[in-house]
Amino acid sequence: MEVWKITQVKSSNSATKRQLGTLAALGIRRMNHSVEKEATPVIRGMVRKVCHLVSVEEVK
Repeated sequence: MEVWKITQVKSSNSATKRQLGTLAALGIRRMNHSVEKEATPVIRGMVRKVCHLVSVEEVK
């Protein structure tokens, strides 16, 4: 399974409560904070919902 490095690159000030909950569920706490997650269908869906706030890189 591939692993993704997910980094918050934009402020969450204008995000909805649902988007804030998604960021928290991903484990992202603040700007420029990164987490590594396996790219499961659940994680892919969560990233898709907050794609305007995060950047995603594949980790080898």
